[in-house]
Amino acid sequence: MTEHNLFICHAGEDKDDFVRPLAKALREKRLKVWYDEFQLTVGDSLREAIDEGLTRSQYGIVVLSPHFFRKCWPQRELNGLVAREDAEGSKLILPIWHNIEHDEVAQRSPLLADLYPIRSSYGLDKVVDELLRKLCPGENPLNVARDYLIEKGYPPTVFTDEWWLIIKECQVAQLQYPDLNLERRWIFPLPFPDAQDSKEVGLNLANTALQMDWSYDGEDRKICQLTHPDRVHEYLREWPDLLECARENPGVLAMYAPQLTINEFDTGFADVFDALLEPDRQDAYEMPGYGSPETTDGNTPLCGELIAWRHPTYGNYADTELAWSFVSAHDGNYSRSLFSAVECLTWLLSQESSWMPRRLHETLLNGMRNKTYLWTSEIFRISNHFSKCLRTRSKSRFKLTKSIKSDIEEMFAAALEKLEIQGEPATIAKRFINGDFIDGYYEEERRIREARRKH
Repeated sequence: MTEHNLFICHAGEDKDDFVRPLAKALREKRLKVWYDEFQLTVGDSLREAIDEGLTRSQYGIVVLSPHFFRKCWPQRELNGLVAREDAEGSKLILPIWHNIEHDEVAQRSPLLADLYPIRSSYGLDKVVDELLRKLCPGENPLNVARDYLIEKGYPPTVFTDEWWLIIKECQVAQLQYPDLNLERRWIFPLPFPDAQDSKEVGLNLANTALQMDWSYDGEDRKICQLTHPDRVHEYLREWPDLLECARENPGVLAMYAPQLTINEFDTGFADVFDALLEPDRQDAYEMPGYGSPETTDGNTPLCGELIAWRHPTYGNYADTELAWSFVSAHDGNYSRSLFSAVECLTWLLSQESSWMPRRLHETLLNGMRNKTYLWTSEIFRISNHFSKCLRTRSKSRFKLTKSIKSDIEEMFAAALEKLEIQGEPATIAKRFINGDFIDGYYEEERRIREARRKH
């Protein structure tokens, strides 16, 4: 098992002018280098450490110099590399000629003289480039990905690390086919869905690595449609490339954070959201349901539902449609849903929602009041007195008893805990009761019965 990309075999006299700068330059390229000054600490066994380095390195750099051939220890290390080559039947030795010429190398070791060398006189940058070309020949996708991540200030792990395999698997399973992973959030389309060459494959890998980290962070911080816009903006600007990726995919951004589409919260996105208002922008629409979306006038909506909060009349979508979308919008690939309908209703009834414009806030509450199956379907799965009475009793027989009020408070207490927000369950319960949501349930049941009788 290789733990290091390179083992550096050298004479101590060559450290200052060449070997130490070389080791540091290679490490800056995210290569894992076995170099004594990196690995050894006081009290370590020199022989054991070197044996481990020789055994677990992919290649061995041998810095051949006049000092090298006068030292016993570096030549023992070279013997170890030669023994590995013989045992494994592979070429491991990468010679660098430092202040030495061919005749002297040939005189000391004809076998080493036969290996094509890199000369230190080429300059450090050239030496590093030649070594990288050996480790990753051509425009290797890993090279492209690594260089891009380094450029973005996000240094990746070494190529031999299992991390790269995980990123490759995620690229295929979670990013290329997001419809199979609707619970994943804060992921976006890859820049090259039909990658044609090594560069595009490498950039997809780099993008996947970035997306996986900011996705996990966004989920840990519960960045969603309920989050204060300032916190969403802060999150978008913390991660390399996230802001740029969000601007390139405004429909997906509107899916995850519709609050940013509101005029007063659209800093950095006004132009891309305005373009999204065009009725023919398909990336602003949700996945078609069982029928046409509900509108206030029965006509075609004036914009996509994902951008409706930005439209002066909310695109003429009905408040019930907007409430459903608020909780669980999706387009077949990406999903808004993070919290349940009961939890979203709890948030709307709490002080945490005070940042939301009043008109929009009232529209969503009214939608929840008129489309109660959004949250009653969850309540009916709970085995308590409130759930049983709501499901089995008529409006005239339903009474707000002390037991039912207690169940309602417990329901909101659980939701507040899941949301991780402050609030008094009794206060939320009172707003729920006074907001006629229970009456809304019975009114919706009445409308459903009437519709069935007509058909």
